[in-house]
Amino acid sequence: MSNIDTSQPINASLQFREAMAHLSSAVSIVTTNGMAGKAGLTVSSVSSVTDAPPTVLFCVNKNSHVHDIIKQNGKVCINVLSHEQEDIAKHFAAILESTMEERFSWDIWDRGIDELPVLRSAVSSLQGKIADTHAIGTHTLFLVELEQINVKPNHGLVYFARQFRNVNID
Repeated sequence: MSNIDTSQPINASLQFREAMAHLSSAVSIVTTNGMAGKAGLTVSSVSSVTDAPPTVLFCVNKNSHVHDIIKQNGKVCINVLSHEQEDIAKHFAAILESTMEERFSWDIWDRGIDELPVLRSAVSSLQGKIADTHAIGTHTLFLVELEQINVKPNHGLVYFARQFRNVNID
């Protein structure tokens, strides 16, 4: 066990990242479409906020090329991935090579509210409007009030110890 020495900012940052690498997180692709364009990215930072009204949050690095597109469009679909969708997660995380245009040309998408890209075989898809944002350090926290929720139970995909892993529901 190691302790974080907060008097050493670099050490604290590295230890924080290591601790967060050992926090299991569901893997999702956040997609958007609108006046700023169509875009998406892989995130592992989705969390529920409240069920009245149904609201979730996710975080995006301000330096991400998708950050401003999401903010300007003001609407998103959070596509929660199944264990079979690791390659899609890697494409939207820019681990595997493909352009944004190629990713959205694949026959895996349906059209949601306001033409949002909805991943047809996602475990769940959560469509909604960005209700608020908060800039914190290097990231922006997006709060999304949900307007449409679809659920298709399946084995989930999580990110743990810097690797994608299958969550078996059996």
